[in-house]
Amino acid sequence: MVETRACCAPSRPASAAGRPVAVAGSGGPAGDVVELAGGSFLMGGDDPDANPLDGEGPVREVVLSPYAIGATQVTTAQLAAFVEATGYVTEAEEIGWSYVFAGFLPAALRAVSPRVEQAPWWCAVEGASWRAPEGPGSDVTDRADHPAVHVSWRDAEAYAAWVGGRLPTEAEWEHAARGGLVQARYPWGDELTPGGVHMCNIWQGRFPTRNTAEDGYRGTCPVRAFPPNGYGLYGVAGNVWEMVADRWGTEHTTAVQHDPRGPAHGEARVMRGGSYLCHDAYCNRYRVAARTSNTPDSSSGNQGFRVAFDR
Repeated sequence: MVETRACCAPSRPASAAGRPVAVAGSGGPAGDVVELAGGSFLMGGDDPDANPLDGEGPVREVVLSPYAIGATQVTTAQLAAFVEATGYVTEAEEIGWSYVFAGFLPAALRAVSPRVEQAPWWCAVEGASWRAPEGPGSDVTDRADHPAVHVSWRDAEAYAAWVGGRLPTEAEWEHAARGGLVQARYPWGDELTPGGVHMCNIWQGRFPTRNTAEDGYRGTCPVRAFPPNGYGLYGVAGNVWEMVADRWGTEHTTAVQHDPRGPAHGEARVMRGGSYLCHDAYCNRYRVAARTSNTPDSSSGNQGFRVAFDR
């Protein structure tokens, strides 16, 4: 049975068809791409704030072949171009609903949208999709440069294949997210707000009732809203969770690994980077070594992806 981390991004129940139910760039279609030479880096962490069930450690040496990765998360505009060119229908649209943060919903819609039992700030909203992120009556008119959300792992795979790429492996994602820093807590260093400056889009205030939005955003933000890391990647902490290729696993060898691909079996897929709903009081997973998982058909308003390419 897949462990549900509903606080981060809720999983779609197995019998998900039909009505929602409460449960316990400028570089073309692919956007701007960062070329990385690969090489050796230290993956994982031993942060005292880590959930022991998340499998962040042990720290281990990983050697990667050269690869390329999107400078940003895939945007709403990029996903729209894919849909227009191919007629693709996302899983949320096929099934008819997706998960939305309750605080974003008008009272009438919130009242009729089932809550996730373990995390009642999530509502299963009929009609929520990448086109209507908060359900009926919402749209993405002013979010062309925001990350595409309400996309599943399978949707992300389909988009990546369309642009000639693939989802990054978990090791590639972490290597790129670290930006050349060795075992730093965040993509920019060890302080969350160096000099009082916000470096990412996460929750401030008391979760889930009050977000002061001191970083400037209550929901998603433009993919280049904050400075890039040392490798030129934007938004690898906060904003939306990023799905990667690997299946979920928590047992890691300390032996040197070359281009690891994760477990060979399992349903859940790894997600990295945290989201605008992350808060250190309950989900301190915007640290660069932090990780969580979700099922490949699940979608929500804080789940997105970026694309990688073989080299």
